Amino acid sequence: MSVEPILPNKVADNIKLRQVIQSEIRSEPTQQDSLDVSDIALTLSPIALIFSWVVFFLILQKIRTVLDHKMVFSIKSLHQVPCRNCRFYSNNHYLKCAVEPSLVLTEQAKDCSEYAPKNGLNG
Repeated sequence: MSVEPILPNKVADNIKLRQVIQSEIRSEPTQQDSLDVSDIALTLSPIALIFSWVVFFLILQKIRTVLDHKMVFSIKSLHQVPCRNCRFYSNNHYLKCAVEPSLVLTEQAKDCSEYAPKNGLNG
């Protein structure tokens, strides 16, 4: 049969191939100083996280200042309301005005029909 002469040749070829592979493995120097994309990503991820938090807090601060300015403008318009000089106005937390409690310190209080100025300074 022709199977027997082929088998020793294949075994010899496999042994030679293993020797060549092992010699290539030994002769190839390993490159440990090169950076991969994964190494760069691992290095930059904490910096990116801190940067994203800084941007997030800057946006929150901007939103807060915009909201504060809106509140300031609405408070400035309340200085024109005469409620604080009315004799029915009390600085009580529960009932600010005895006559019109739903209108006190609002824009509608400018035209209050029940407004009466305080008598004297100690009102």
